[in-house]
Amino acid sequence: MTRPPSVLIWPATLLSVASLAWTTWSLVDLLGTGPIGLTVAAGADVVWASVIAAEARGLRIANRRWAVPAIGWAALAAVAGLLVWHGLTADSYAMAVAGPLLPLGAKVVWLLALTDMRDPAALTDDEQNVIHVMERGLTFEEARHRVEMRRRQMTAELALAEVDTDFRIEISRQDKGRELQRRAPIAISPNTAITPEQAPSTPPLATPTTPGPTSPNTASEQPSIADLARDHVAIHPANPAATDAICSLRPDADRPSVAAAVRRARRNADGMKGGYG
Repeated sequence: MTRPPSVLIWPATLLSVASLAWTTWSLVDLLGTGPIGLTVAAGADVVWASVIAAEARGLRIANRRWAVPAIGWAALAAVAGLLVWHGLTADSYAMAVAGPLLPLGAKVVWLLALTDMRDPAALTDDEQNVIHVMERGLTFEEARHRVEMRRRQMTAELALAEVDTDFRIEISRQDKGRELQRRAPIAISPNTAITPEQAPSTPPLATPTTPGPTSPNTASEQPSIADLARDHVAIHPANPAATDAICSLRPDADRPSVAAAVRRARRNADGMKGGYG
């Protein structure tokens, strides 16, 4: 944190401009290469001015604040040495002594200006370093959190995709099963065709009892078709069922005759005497 711009910036700027002009002329004259020497002179001036700007911004090298000022003083020493050398080669001790004063003075005034702009309540270098470490840790945690959330989202999407696939397969299987049931042939036995209202009250098929001792038939004789028809009409409410039951007992009997006897017995049982249906 810095204060508003210091008034020392103006003299520091003027000294810097003068120092750049003097250094450029001295280096071009020292090199003796003509206009091409401006490249070396301008390069030295750019390095010196860049170091001053870096110091103003408080830059660090390898997390060390003193590294930038050390480079600045080294650059100043190199420029001052070249200016002294230029004065000696020109046989002018005044130039050798006064030449380095401009860059040295500009450096000192810039240090005063930067110090004047610093806030006394600002954090120290160690405190700022601690804060920077905390911020780096927070940035790392945020990045790791984003990556973890992306991984969880991908896992959840994969699980949902698997569930959706299983659901679709199960629905398809059920649809195919229902389609197979619809297309399968329905096998109904003719002997089991019983109406729904008759099914609960239909008694189980029982073998008709043989006539008692008062019957004119003896125990060794088989009952007649008419007798079986009367018995089974009383047991079975439907004529086809009675006919099937008699035919199962007398497989050698003629089915149409059995059916006629059953109808006749049904009519007799209902009070309709005489006649064949």
